[in-house]
Parts: sequence; structure tokens; C-alpha cells
Amino acid sequence: MVVSRSLTAAATAALLAAGTVVALATPASAVSRFDDGSFEYPAAPANAFTTVGAGQSIGPWKVTAGAVDLIGAGFWQAAEGEQSVDLNAGQAGAVAQTFTTTAGRQYTVSYALAANPEGGPAVKTGRVLVDGQNFQDFSFDSTGRTRAAMGYVTRQFTFVANGPTTTLGFASTVGGAYGPVVDDVRVDEACCCSR
Repeated sequence: MVVSRSLTAAATAALLAAGTVVALATPASAVSRFDDGSFEYPAAPANAFTTVGAGQSIGPWKVTAGAVDLIGAGFWQAAEGEQSVDLNAGQAGAVAQTFTTTAGRQYTVSYALAANPEGGPAVKTGRVLVDGQNFQDFSFDSTGRTRAAMGYVTRQFTFVANGPTTTLGFASTVGGAYGPVVDDVRVDEACCCSR
């Protein structure tokens, strides 16, 4: 399964043309496949950011706790595309996306990790959640990093789907306004070696 933006991107473009800004509704059901892992829509203001609170959406992503900042083009270096998400907007936040999977199949998740270099603590921490369960802890040391040189690293793990949908989430575990930064999230179905 490859990350795709085609279906929702067209709908988002139409909404943006009509003057709709940040909080787009998330459908009650899962998206058919994992979508917008680089947080490209809706567009945040260039060289700025938009704070999105719990219960609001960033395209197919739902803010599930606290608040996050959707970072616009040019504010700082993105790992892929133009935008990224700081998981702290004055407090620890979390985002999640539910998508269709096949029970028993293995999926590989990769993502780019950095941290807001504008303030402390230097080491930003968080976790990746699969269906609400802590699946991987992460940390990133922002010492010496700048907006122009964020120092993204790639993290990866695999999971086996338990049902027809899976919810993938990212949550900050550090307080304050400067959190871990996530971008370029990808979910691919792992190769089946035997049937």
C-alpha cells in the first residue's frame, strides 16, 4: 500500500478555493488507505503555523489530545513537501489517522522525526500508538538544530493489523510549547512471504 493524496487532495483544493481554512471534517469511517503523511493539506499560512486543538482535523488526521501546530511552508525545513507538525502547541498534543487494513497482514510504518529548535527542553520525547497502544517511544535532541537545518532522522517499525481498520497515532510526552516534529509518515503493506 502506497501513500496517496489523490482523493482527499482534490476535495481539499475545492474547499480551499471556496475559502475554507484549517479545520476540515474527518469522515466517521476510515479512509480507504493511509493518506497525507506529510501534512500538506490544508495549507497553513506561509512562514507561519496554525494551532489545531483536540477534536479538530488536519486533513485525514484528527487531533486526539491537547493541541498541535501545523507548520506552514517556509517556517522551517520540512522533511518532505512543504509542511510538518509540531506535536506541542503550548501543551503536549497527539494526532491520529484511521485507515483500512487487512487483519493478519503486516504493515511497515516509517516517519521523519525532528524537534522544534526554538526552545527547551533540548530533548523532545513522544510515542507512536497503534490502535491506542504504545508501540514505539522516540526522542530527538534539538541541540544545535535550526529552522534551516532541522536534522530529521527516519524511524521505522512493523505491526500486524488486528482488524479491518487500524489507527496510527503520534503523541508528545514533553510539556511546553516546543515539541517533537513529525513529517513524511508512510505506511506500506509488507511483502507476504507465504500464503
